[in-house]
Amino acid sequence: MPDELIVVLVILGVFLVIGLILLAANVKVIRQTEKGIIERFGSYRTTWGTGIHIMVPFFDRLAHRIDMKERVADFPPQNVITRDNVTMQIDTVVFFYVTDPKLFAYGVSNPIKAIELLTATTLRNVIGELDLDETLTSRDVINDKIRMILDAATDPWGIKVTRVEVKNILPPKDIQDAMERQMRAEREKREKVLLAEGQKQSAILIAEGNKESMILNAEAEKEATIRRAEGEAQKLLEMKKAEADGIRMVRQAEADGISAIKAAGADQAVLTIRGYEALKDISDGKATKIFMPSELNKISNVACAVAEAVKESKGTN
Repeated sequence: MPDELIVVLVILGVFLVIGLILLAANVKVIRQTEKGIIERFGSYRTTWGTGIHIMVPFFDRLAHRIDMKERVADFPPQNVITRDNVTMQIDTVVFFYVTDPKLFAYGVSNPIKAIELLTATTLRNVIGELDLDETLTSRDVINDKIRMILDAATDPWGIKVTRVEVKNILPPKDIQDAMERQMRAEREKREKVLLAEGQKQSAILIAEGNKESMILNAEAEKEATIRRAEGEAQKLLEMKKAEADGIRMVRQAEADGISAIKAAGADQAVLTIRGYEALKDISDGKATKIFMPSELNKISNVACAVAEAVKESKGTN
């Protein structure tokens, strides 16, 4: 093989190797969450999206790879002063993402540092309008104010601030001690109030129980009195009924006796003789004492009354 041909092949091989090296150096892969900023001769040319791209050797340059995912920036505590001149430390967390890769690449030299400084100044301005108590109890208000201010300020940088969180608030030591004493006093106050409420409720329940017990006892006594009165009334009614039945029976017996006497034509003399005869029969014996039963006396009285009634009836006739 001639020497000239060998030299030509070597030169072609060198160029081929150099071409392959240049091709490999200018083939770029942009991942899913990235954007590529391409510069030509130091000026912005285009923005690459996801995929494989080939740059023009010696002309184009991949100047920036911009991460499009949402980022979290945790900044160190900042010394701030409240409206009532209380110095405290507050640290914040900022959530943001890139909306325009070109503005993010060329809008500010160090976007993260710029957001940190802007957050610190905004935080001082917002806290300076609040006193200590409002600062401790108005975190949502502080977060919203800082987020709106940062979002408006970072818009020319191609950044969207989605959320700002006040992570920690550290008052001075004496303020913390005073707050702890206040909280302890509040807890003791709530404890005493709850204890007093419990005692009050207990006394009310006891009084209501006694009241209900007295009411029930009074109702029971009333019911017993009513039942006793009803029993007495029933007893008296039965007694009166018995007396009425007795009177009715006596009157019936008197009427029957008068009728029998009239039917027999007996008068008082006959009745008297009959009575003496009965006494004679009773006394006919060896007994020295005669006991006349009360029933006999009653019968005699009834007989006399009947005789009187017969006599009067004859006199009228």
